[in-house]
Amino acid sequence: MTRKQKRLTIIGLAGAVLAAAIGLVLFALNDEITFFTSPTDLATGHVKPGSRLRLGGLVEAGSVARENSTVRFRVTDGVNAVPVTYTGILPDLFREGQGTVAEGKFGPDGVFAADTVLAKHDEKYMPKEVVDALKKSGHWEETEGKGYPKGN
Repeated sequence: MTRKQKRLTIIGLAGAVLAAAIGLVLFALNDEITFFTSPTDLATGHVKPGSRLRLGGLVEAGSVARENSTVRFRVTDGVNAVPVTYTGILPDLFREGQGTVAEGKFGPDGVFAADTVLAKHDEKYMPKEVVDALKKSGHWEETEGKGYPKGN
């Protein structure tokens, strides 16, 4: 083997080891990465029960019910709504008609069990996917270059 062939062999092996390491890291993180999901995605069956994800939309008016430290509410994108349960302290800005993102697991009974609930401060902090889902369902209005959920 010449020096050039040895060098190319070492570079090729180093590249293969690096590619394998990157593949293993991405495989290990696969369960930790959560994507945004709308209530319509859950209703159409695109998500398997028991999978961990982020659910985003508006808190449905009249749906918030508190029992001790457990809160039950519904998240809607204007087309479908998903019941959510959360045990803990909700953010101060959490209220009906406002945007929210809940992170947790979607159960086989159709109820989303959240372990984290985030409330938006203003529409400009709403995730792009939530805005797109609200626009698609017709629950978004543009006024003077700013967009807001209808009713606000």
